[in-house]
Amino acid sequence: MNSLHSSTILLVEDDPADVFRIQRAFRKADITNPMQVVDDGEKAIYYLSGQAAYHNRDCYPLPVLVLLDLKLPRRSGFDVLNWLRNESDTKLLPVVVLTSSEQQSDIDQAYAAGANSYLAKPPSPTELLEMARAIGLYWLLFNRLPKARLS
Repeated sequence: MNSLHSSTILLVEDDPADVFRIQRAFRKADITNPMQVVDDGEKAIYYLSGQAAYHNRDCYPLPVLVLLDLKLPRRSGFDVLNWLRNESDTKLLPVVVLTSSEQQSDIDQAYAAGANSYLAKPPSPTELLEMARAIGLYWLLFNRLPKARLS
């Protein structure tokens, strides 16, 4: 699937095995968007704000979609989400929480903090592939971004 938006996806995930599985599923789903990966919440905020090692927007462009784990070192996914929604440059950025937690309190807290979607990581590669295809179709092909986000 070639996306209409050939723009970056930011994956915020601290487990290298999950990073591998997610990247493989996206490749198998033929999602051609470049994927940047950061492994903790503080790096996610630096990336999204263009600070520190991520200041070069040619190398680290603002993503069209954030895939955000909740249980992260340094700053949690909830911290990242709260920060995102309070910043003018990122407050409209689509965020899909992609985590292993299926606790209702985490789901409720993520939506209250401004998540656009909440997905539990499926255990099987086949289910993860189907989820990657669904994410690609919905968020990267059919979804339309607000004009304010594109400026």
